[in-house]
Amino acid sequence: MSKILFAPGHTACAGCGQSLAARMVIDASGPNTIIANNTGCLEVFSAKFPESAWEVPWIHSLFENAAAVASGVEAALKYLGKKDTINVIAQGGDGGTADIGLQALSGMLERGHDILYVCYDNEAYMNTGIQRSGLTPFDANTTTSPLGKQSSGNIRFKKPMPEIALAHGIPYVATASSGFPQDIQRKVKKAHSIKGPKYIQIHAACPLGWRHATQDAPGVAKLAVETGLYPLIEYENGKLVGVRKISQPKPVEEYLKAQGRFKHLLNNPEELKKIQEIADKNIEKYGLKAASPEVS
Repeated sequence: MSKILFAPGHTACAGCGQSLAARMVIDASGPNTIIANNTGCLEVFSAKFPESAWEVPWIHSLFENAAAVASGVEAALKYLGKKDTINVIAQGGDGGTADIGLQALSGMLERGHDILYVCYDNEAYMNTGIQRSGLTPFDANTTTSPLGKQSSGNIRFKKPMPEIALAHGIPYVATASSGFPQDIQRKVKKAHSIKGPKYIQIHAACPLGWRHATQDAPGVAKLAVETGLYPLIEYENGKLVGVRKISQPKPVEEYLKAQGRFKHLLNNPEELKKIQEIADKNIEKYGLKAASPEVS
């Protein structure tokens, strides 16, 4: 029986997609792993002094600099001649990655460190009060993008972090989802098999911030993929090499109606159309729709 590397007993919310994703990441990485973790939900619920859920060396960095700390760890391991036997991971939430941590992440990617960066994308600053981040979806209702006469929620589109990572010329970029745990593990293992900087962004369902029932977390995460709003893709050396196909894309309304943060859109056809257009563009851009079987 393999050793548990992310122990139970932490204080994540019931139904937390981030805790599931974190377990998949470390289980796929193995015991010879060192992690640098930004401040955020994952850090708080998994490592409140004097307890820790982590059964591997784990470093709590500041909100913005897990990528910088991991870069130092990787450089030290190289100097000691141990890097080939140890995986190094830097990880953080969407705010700690796409906003306050973007500078350190960019530096890590540019310098070519042999590190896997994992972004747990729950689409807002959940730990500090559900404020919008650069990865909050269009029209989402958060505490800093509330409804009003001038808006229907967040007025900005998600920051294209996979494309930003790709622009650094790194060898591996992928997206994943807490609704597809085995896919997370496959991509993490693949990333570790590739030398150089890697970036994986995992859509992590959040019952608290998304306002859905705890037991619905896996289904809600899957709907994001099945509508085309969160494509699951893989790039190697800048080339798109993997896409999770959708046999019959579902209307975005099925995804939106499952969450309180989008409840205000259900009687707003104009805004629903805008979000459907986002999904349709993703489906076209990545070729997400599976070909219909030929009838003989």
